[in-house]
Amino acid sequence: MKLVEIRTYKLKAGSAGRFVAAFRDALPLVRESGMDVVAFGRSDHEHESFYLIRAYNDRAHLEAQQNAFYSSDAWRKGPRAPLLACLDDYLNTLVWLSEQSVEDLRANNGLAPQAGVVS
Repeated sequence: MKLVEIRTYKLKAGSAGRFVAAFRDALPLVRESGMDVVAFGRSDHEHESFYLIRAYNDRAHLEAQQNAFYSSDAWRKGPRAPLLACLDDYLNTLVWLSEQSVEDLRANNGLAPQAGVVS
């Protein structure tokens, strides 16, 4: 089983293009930190929203990886400001899924398995 975080971002009006560009710049840092990015993208039904789905071994793993990443200089001095400038709000939801379900979610959203991610 994997603990899956579904983070949905509500973007400020007219900022979706800037957010997507800033997110694409930030994605390599997120992946280099070891976080397993399962899926991401713009919502199919709501123009000013975006989602990021990540998988973790458990709650302690999530907290350790996110604390390390979000307190890092690479994040704070890098893509943080451009991303936050586009946000109106965000919401996190945590659910447990089987490893096969995580892989199905990844495959059905256009991402190949992530090299170097330790399960």
